[in-house]
Amino acid sequence: MSTAGTFADVAALATHLREELEGKKFVLLYAYNGTGKTRLSTEFKNLGKSGDLGDTLYFNAFTEDLFSWDNDLENDQERVLKINKDSRFFAGLWELEMDNRIRPLLDRYADFDFRIDTDEWEVSFSRNVQNGERLVTIDDIKVSRGEENIFIWCFFLAIVQLVLDGAEAYKWVRYIYIDDPVSSLDDNNAVLVAHHLAQMLEKSPDRLRMVVSTHHVLFFNVLCNETKKARKYFLAKDPKGSFVVRDTKSTPFLYHLASLVELHEAQKSGALYTHHFNMMRRVMEQTACFFGYERWDQCIRPEDDDANGTVYKRVIDLMSHGDYSLYEPREMMQENKEHFGRVLRQFISRHPFSQALFPAEVKTEPATAAK
Repeated sequence: MSTAGTFADVAALATHLREELEGKKFVLLYAYNGTGKTRLSTEFKNLGKSGDLGDTLYFNAFTEDLFSWDNDLENDQERVLKINKDSRFFAGLWELEMDNRIRPLLDRYADFDFRIDTDEWEVSFSRNVQNGERLVTIDDIKVSRGEENIFIWCFFLAIVQLVLDGAEAYKWVRYIYIDDPVSSLDDNNAVLVAHHLAQMLEKSPDRLRMVVSTHHVLFFNVLCNETKKARKYFLAKDPKGSFVVRDTKSTPFLYHLASLVELHEAQKSGALYTHHFNMMRRVMEQTACFFGYERWDQCIRPEDDDANGTVYKRVIDLMSHGDYSLYEPREMMQENKEHFGRVLRQFISRHPFSQALFPAEVKTEPATAAK
């Protein structure tokens, strides 16, 4: 990856992105959590403000704050999602039939329905459930956090479509900035969201410019594969706190490292699922190719005193095939978590990865040719 630039602060980086978009329709950014993606999206928006007017429609953590629950604590019956009526985000809510625009999008991901009350500025939700032989509609339900997020995302996509169609209420939009839309989605929905978003990006008119930033490897991967003309960057911070932007034309190398960091973070937190074995095997396959190994399992280097050394390949084989699909959110058994942790630690310590990626790990030992 070549370095595209180093920027002293988030304002300088946001300014650079605006300059970059003068010659490019869209920019894709990959960055680890905590790098400053949300601050960057906010600064980008602020640079386009003149008084109360702006030029950027954005989706980030603050977009979700435009919606808040009224849980009807007194009666515990009519739970509704309140809408912030003062935001320009909802400029076309009355006249543009948002219900009918959101519903086809939401049907891709969810099994609940909704109704927008434009007089009260609130959304109510319902779901059909089977009661014996009858299908019964339960009204005024409170959807889960993940369901709420996907509804807000579909609301945003409906507005983006209005922008693409040139709706008068959104003529002010010159830039669309999307930050981490899949932070609370499973991998299956992340792929669906990325694919749908890529279709919208490719069909967008020349007058619009877009930035998409994410920490989700799979989401970024799909976007990169389906948006051929996008500028693709890896965003990081150096020890001095400056922002470093690298142009990643060699995307498999980026995904290799990003996947490894994601596995390391999952192992540290204990939130390990069966699909992490798939990710580990893919990383080992890429590493084996890089070092010229004949087989991916030559990357498994157990310590001499590790009695389970011969077990690891069989465990990885078993857990990355059959019924254990990439999209199954099935948590590992404790024994498999222990196997996973040992293999990952030994893999990281015996190959020359930058220890800046794994601050809690021991120093690396130079890799030697596999026997």
